[in-house]
Amino acid sequence: MKALILSGGMGTRLRPLTHAMPKQLIPLANKPVLFHALEAVRDAGITDIGIIVGDWHKEISRAVGDGSRFDLRVRYIRQEAPFGLAHCVLIARDFLGDDDFAMYLGDNVFGDGIAEAADRFRHSRPAAQVSVTPVGTPQEYGIVETGPGGRVSELREKPRRPRSNLAVTGAYFFTPIVHDAVRAIEPSRRGEREITDALQWLVDQGHDVRAVEVTGWWKDTGRIDDILDGNRLLLDSAESRIEGSIDAASTALGPVIVAPGARIIRSHLRGPLIIGEGSIVEDSYIGPHTSIGAGCVLSEAGVSGSILLDGAAVSDVNGIHWSVIGRSARVGATPAGTARHRLVVGDHTELDVVA
Repeated sequence: MKALILSGGMGTRLRPLTHAMPKQLIPLANKPVLFHALEAVRDAGITDIGIIVGDWHKEISRAVGDGSRFDLRVRYIRQEAPFGLAHCVLIARDFLGDDDFAMYLGDNVFGDGIAEAADRFRHSRPAAQVSVTPVGTPQEYGIVETGPGGRVSELREKPRRPRSNLAVTGAYFFTPIVHDAVRAIEPSRRGEREITDALQWLVDQGHDVRAVEVTGWWKDTGRIDDILDGNRLLLDSAESRIEGSIDAASTALGPVIVAPGARIIRSHLRGPLIIGEGSIVEDSYIGPHTSIGAGCVLSEAGVSGSILLDGAAVSDVNGIHWSVIGRSARVGATPAGTARHRLVVGDHTELDVVA
């Protein structure tokens, strides 16, 4: 079995972060989302990987390389524009050949991985298998209706009157018959070849399409709140590892990861949290579910439930919560008594300023 990992999206809902980096390289628990995907595919026993890339192809290929660091063999497949998930299968035909394959959306994270779903597919080998999970707002998702044994009878994209609450997630499994399906369908009204249309074509042609419920949690990290929630969920399974230094005047409670070269000085850490290589935390409080990247500097700061990307700096500011601070960004306080704020604000940025 091979795998196709889709990593070509622009991440417009994650701006301003995605003005400067692809959404698949935004870190969760100090590891890019795409790396979580690669590891999930590898742990499912799949080693031949095709990565669909778009305008950020150089950045993604630079980060992943040839895949050897993950014990994978990686080929990059360029998609000139976002023409849909089924279009990704269409352009990957030469790579996929006549092999079965998994298709994994590169901005999705599964708490328990996809190994169990992959084993189910290998064992029963339906024409296609979709990973699904119950959701509270099925009108916002692609929804499957199933019959006995999880056989799919219909797929509907964001139905107004849903007859099921099983949403399609970002992990699919296919036999080569799907290549007939992606060639047979027409682009949708938004100009994309939809994978739901290809799956429905298989159903209509009498092929066996199965739905398998996801075990554990699942996150589509398409929005800032989803990024932060995914970070929280990953940190919940963290185990303490102190490779940097924590001085005698500091305290650390709960699962705390301090990477090599990081220094904690007169500060209080309350895990689960992670502090990246070479970062300095001084006279500060770092609360639960916080990821601090490499080379960050925090001084007299208070941060919880947040993500700081590499090189970020925070000084003299407390109460930072549920926030994402970009690479090499600086957050500081104006002098006491100053009735003005100095702001350098990029496109699509949101700020809440207390008067």
